[in-house]
Amino acid sequence: MYFGGSIALIALGAILAFAVQDRLSGVDLVTVGYICMAAGALGIVLSLVVNSRREQVVRRDDLPPR
Repeated sequence: MYFGGSIALIALGAILAFAVQDRLSGVDLVTVGYICMAAGALGIVLSLVVNSRREQVVRRDDLPPR
């Protein structure tokens, strides 16, 4: 899951938690919304960690100077 997908998951969770007033038998939409928001926040953290590892500069000393 990338950054955009995480933002979409947070938005979907916020809609379910705060804006939807319907009731489904056996399903608490507020809890589902909070779970979606937590998963989106975790996705943002994980995508930032993965991207920070990807952007490390590898220095090779065996190349001649330019």
